[in-house]
Amino acid sequence: MGTLPKGQRAIDDLPRFGLLQFQNRFPDRTGCVAFEVRGDVANPLSVEARFLELPRTKPVSDLHCVTTWSKCGLEWSGVRFRDFYEQLVVPEVRPEADARLVVFRGQDGNRASLPLEDLLADDVLLADTLDGQPLSVAHGAPLRLVAPGHYGYKNIKHLKAIEFWRDARRCRYPAPGFLDHPRARVGHEERAVGLPNWLMRPLYRLIIPSTRWASRTFLERHLRKRDR
Repeated sequence: MGTLPKGQRAIDDLPRFGLLQFQNRFPDRTGCVAFEVRGDVANPLSVEARFLELPRTKPVSDLHCVTTWSKCGLEWSGVRFRDFYEQLVVPEVRPEADARLVVFRGQDGNRASLPLEDLLADDVLLADTLDGQPLSVAHGAPLRLVAPGHYGYKNIKHLKAIEFWRDARRCRYPAPGFLDHPRARVGHEERAVGLPNWLMRPLYRLIIPSTRWASRTFLERHLRKRDR
């Protein structure tokens, strides 16, 4: 393992993690990849089988949570976002030239946005497998965003829609706005807007135990109910 980004601590497991208001919400569809592409576009599109026709890649990357934990060496498999954009979105969906904000929406109600320029990096993926296995409900089934250069809250799980917009107001982050940095780049330690990292790191670490407990508890209840 290489040097961790500033403020991060490595952990051994990969917990289901995220905002508490979404921990008791689970996707309706996990058996196949299906999502909408829409926004300021000429031709909104429903993507299902077409996704499987795109070239696949299998990178290894680290996941860095904004609350300061990191899980290293995860082997994802899926479609590079740049290939998805250039081979499907541009020729068929035809976004407006200035639709440069991309909004990701999950089946659980969560959402986040990133600039298109960041998503065209080589390591950004629309992933449907992890460590050789189809994504589990805990980690984003059936499809999730993997953007290693950005904190985990931008890596939306259970994708149901990808939207291209000209107006940043099209996506309201489901928490106080100062917690949603427009880019949230790990290498720049962009944890929040207007608050120093020396303050954010210890505050975030305080919520890790309770969030892990809630996430695990709700997931166990969901799996028991599903398997009855």
